[in-house]
Order: sequence, then structure tokens, then C-alpha cells
Amino acid sequence: MGAVPKTKVSRHRRGNRRQHQRLDAPTLVTCPQCNQLMRSHYVCKNCGTYRGRQVVEQRNQSENA
Repeated sequence: MGAVPKTKVSRHRRGNRRQHQRLDAPTLVTCPQCNQLMRSHYVCKNCGTYRGRQVVEQRNQSENA
């Protein structure tokens, strides 16, 4: 036989067990270079800088069109 629970697990006890499985929104901060919202401790997707240094070279919007 398989594992059979002896008593019913209440909704409260089940919810307490699953508390850590929730999804959290990422923490957003403003970029000091371009003032756009960006994730904390990540390279800015708008200007390509991280901690005051240019890390990623950005393409011009006119070249992509």
C-alpha cells in the first residue's frame, strides 16, 4: 500500500507549508545614468551601464529599422 495520511491537513497548515512558493515582483531601482527603471544589481537594459561603467555597447535605434 502507498502512503496514506492519518488525518486531513487543514487549509491553514497546507498554506503555511507552501508560503515560500509564491512569486515575488523583482525589485526595481532607477538607473543613475538614464533614470529608467532597472533591476537592482543588473546591467541597465536602456543604457548598458553597471555601477557607473559602460558594460554593454548599445545599438542605435535607426540601424535596427
